[in-house]
Parts: sequence; C-alpha cells; structure tokens
Amino acid sequence: MKIVVIGGTGLIGSKTVERLRKRGHEVLAASPNSGVNTVTGEGLAEALAGAQVVIDLANSPSFEEKVAMEFFEAAGRNLFAAEKTAGVRHHVALSVVGTDRMQTMGYFRAKLRQEEHIRKSGIPYTIVHATQFFEFVAAIAQSATEGTNVRVPTGAFQPIAADNVADAMADTALAEPVNGMIEIAGPERAPMNEFIARYLKATNDPRTVVADPRARYFEVEIDDRTLVPNDGARLGAISFKNWLQSPAAQKK
Repeated sequence: MKIVVIGGTGLIGSKTVERLRKRGHEVLAASPNSGVNTVTGEGLAEALAGAQVVIDLANSPSFEEKVAMEFFEAAGRNLFAAEKTAGVRHHVALSVVGTDRMQTMGYFRAKLRQEEHIRKSGIPYTIVHATQFFEFVAAIAQSATEGTNVRVPTGAFQPIAADNVADAMADTALAEPVNGMIEIAGPERAPMNEFIARYLKATNDPRTVVADPRARYFEVEIDDRTLVPNDGARLGAISFKNWLQSPAAQKK
C-alpha cells in the first residue's frame, strides 16, 4: 500500500521509510525539501493522493511555545483536510511519553494540543508515545552543563534507540488503528544522571555529572514517574550499553 511519511528525511523518518520499503510498500518521504509542507499546505494533496496511511514525524522548529503551537495547529489543520480528501485510513503520529505530565513547558502544551486535534480529526489514528532517544542524550548533557559540571536530575529515565523507534513506527503503520495511544521505551530504567554519566564516560568526555534531584529536564522538574511509561509498553531490543559502542554514540 501507499504510505506517506511526513518528516520522512529526519532521524526517525529516514529509518522508518527504509523499513517500510523493505517490506514492499510504496513509501513517499515527504518534507519541505521534497515540496511537501504541512504548515503551508504546499504539495500535500498531490503527496497524499492514493495513500492509505500517513505517518506524521514532523516536529516544531523550536521548543518555544508560540512557535510550536502555531506549527502543530497549522500542520494538523492542513494535514487532516488533505487526509480526508485522499481517504486516508490510518493516521500515525509520534509523540512523547509523559507529555501530559510536563505541561509546565510550553512545547509539551503544544504537543498535547496536537494530540487533541488528532483525536478529534475523525480519522482512525494511533498515537505512539516514545521515551527520549539515546541519540538525544548528548543534547540533554549540553543543556545541563555549568562550566565543567553537568547538573542532571535523578528522576527515572528509560531512553530508547532511534532504530527501535523506527521499528515500532513501521509496525504501527501496518497494523490496524487503535484509536488511542501506545507507549514504547528502552529496555533499561535508571536515574537520568546515571545514563548521562555512562554516556560521558563512553565518549571520553571530561565533564563531571552532578546528580541533583531539583535539577530540571530543560524547563521541567521531574520525578520517577514523569518520563517513564506505564506497564505494558513495547520495549526496544537495543541496550544502552550496546548503543554506546556504536558509531552513532561517538558522534559529537
């Protein structure tokens, strides 16, 4: 069948497209660079013509609330209109585990609004809530750096490899819509500071991790519940230990 992947050239998008093509499906990797822009609506009608499934992996260009809210509002409005015209039977969207628990940050208020629009769109859907990617650990460390120290929360963390996120997105796209949310996460749960310390050690980074229960994850104060899934989440097969030994972990 024809599947359109919005944001199909990004980290998760490119991996998802590859997996679906290997399974024999016609997959369009849609992005502004390919002439498909969900915010302006450019190219959407042509891209979605004949599509049975749309996977939305596009993300706001900024964490700032106004920018993120405007992005998800416009993209959703244009995408759902085009999907209805094309007769799309399944809308799959990637979101974040704990979105509803991180409403002190504007970006997550925008993500929650996106999810609300999906539920009200009238199109059969599945929302995939993923924990943070292994590939984003470096950015978390950078955001928490104070001189030579990295001040990191001690709340529970259960990150997942981007490859396993792509596996889950491809599988979800080929399954029936659940008209609800499913969760995916990595195989290991531990305090966030421990993951950051392991990453810095594996990449020979001289910074020192300071475990601080009151430190924030970007703008959010977290506890052992904020960033982790409920029981029954689909767990990725790639461990953090194995990922740290891969070329992807060594990229700075």
